Formats: sequence, structure tokens, C-alpha cells
Amino acid sequence: MNSRTIAVILVALGIVVLAYQGITFKSPGKPVDVLGVHVETTKTNYIPPIAGAFALIGGIVLLVVSPKRA
Repeated sequence: MNSRTIAVILVALGIVVLAYQGITFKSPGKPVDVLGVHVETTKTNYIPPIAGAFALIGGIVLLVVSPKRA
């Protein structure tokens, strides 16, 4: 991947995270056996809006700084 592709992806992800005021997603956790009952757990992950702002700014800087091909 070249730097322009990465920059566009960073800008797009930054906009999405800022538009939704952060993103929460769940991932499977460790299964637990309690008194013979099998319980599936989930782990909740949160991407804060400040991470979206950093991704957006980083993508814009990368677009501006990246060398243009002739």
C-alpha cells in the first residue's frame, strides 16, 4: 500500500468515528463454567472520538506531506 491509500483510509475512519461520537464493538471473551452452566462472555471495546480526530489529522498530514509522483 502506498502512503496515499493509507492516508485516505485514515481520513475515512477518522470521519466515521467522529460522526458516531466514538464506536463501540463487542468481541468474544473467555467462556466460563459456573456450577455446571456454560456462560459465554463478551468483551466490549470502545474507540473514543479523540482517536478519530488523531486519525483524521494524521491522514490529512500524510496527504499533504506525501510526495507526488511525476
